[in-house]
Amino acid sequence: MIDTRFDKILLLALAATAACGAARAGQREPTMAERIAAAHSTAENNALCQAVRPFYWSVGDATGPRTDGRVGLMAPGAHTMMSIASASKLIDGAYVVEQLGVRLTDDEVSYLNFTSGYTEFDRCLKDQTVAECQSYQSRRIHNGGYVPENKGRFYYSGGHMQKQATLVGLGPDDNTALAAHINAGLGGTAFQYTQPQLAGGVKTNAAEYGRFLQHIVDGQLKIRALLGTHAVCTNPATCPTAVYSPIPSDESWHYSVGHWVEDDPVVGDGAFSSPGAFGFYPWIDAGKRWWGVLARESIVNLGRADKTATPAAESLYCGRQIRAAWLSGQPR
Repeated sequence: MIDTRFDKILLLALAATAACGAARAGQREPTMAERIAAAHSTAENNALCQAVRPFYWSVGDATGPRTDGRVGLMAPGAHTMMSIASASKLIDGAYVVEQLGVRLTDDEVSYLNFTSGYTEFDRCLKDQTVAECQSYQSRRIHNGGYVPENKGRFYYSGGHMQKQATLVGLGPDDNTALAAHINAGLGGTAFQYTQPQLAGGVKTNAAEYGRFLQHIVDGQLKIRALLGTHAVCTNPATCPTAVYSPIPSDESWHYSVGHWVEDDPVVGDGAFSSPGAFGFYPWIDAGKRWWGVLARESIVNLGRADKTATPAAESLYCGRQIRAAWLSGQPR
């Protein structure tokens, strides 16, 4: 028996959705001047951005940077070197895809979306090789552990990428050799490594990282085709196959090949990002047209149990506002 009341409600909902789509289709795209003005106003005046001063930010597309700014006293600049922590993960993901191609096996994917089971990892020592770090055990450091019950479940850990690096030929590399291989594999980037850790060892600046994002957006790097693919749910509170996530527990994202998909059903916009623990926040918008960087290096509130107050989360909140302003041409 057909419920005609439900049919009417469904038809009304579909009509409303179509009307909204038509309205969006009829909207004028912001001019470049409007985008630039909106982004600058947001970076300088939005309360979420005032909270992370001082910082540098930039937005660009396939042709290069379109605008940038320094906010706050003694703000870093485009060429200020800093440790970017987990923003290194997108770099590793891009490198692996360049080496293995876009048709990854399920096993290859598992190291990049953090479901491989190699979840025991603490940190590398400065003078180790990639392989030495991957297997290193001491009283305080426990690396290289495979946990069978975590296989197929999301667990945010550098152990996945460290293990995969030994499988793709990077095991003998120290910091210098690792940087040389990664940079050559990415077409001539200039990233440095302060420890031979694929998931968190990069030191660089916003200009260099922006150039890397530009080459993803313009299609020079193969990972563009894989942005958002092979994604797994990540919030243990809402996902039965997630074990650990550093993202604020009030948001539910997915994790793809070395990057997050900011697709929370309430506040998400589908952007692809790789926030670092010290506040370095790179992103590519859901349409793969625009990229951006918010660059700062902070240890204030680092490691707090409240994940909404860490440098990574605070930069995310500001960067998200700048992105929204850029896309809409309206200050936030």
